[in-house]
Amino acid sequence: MTVKIRILGPGCFRCQALYENTLMAVDELGLDAEVVKVEDIAEMLTRRMIGSPGLVVDDKLVMEGNVPTPHTLAEFLSELLASGTDA
Repeated sequence: MTVKIRILGPGCFRCQALYENTLMAVDELGLDAEVVKVEDIAEMLTRRMIGSPGLVVDDKLVMEGNVPTPHTLAEFLSELLASGTDA
């Protein structure tokens, strides 16, 4: 099953960094995932995001305002997916 991951943000440097780090984390895990960058302010407001960038996994906002390293993200995603995205 493909995991759907979205990076929400206005397109700033931090958003791009989270996007790139997420791609590296997905690669490190060998995860079957679709990673997309979303710059839609309406979606950020709908999710009541306070800080950007935001990380959405399988339609659930699981992190915001943070840009972890690829390795830290890989650990986070691994734990999150093992628990069924109930973060």
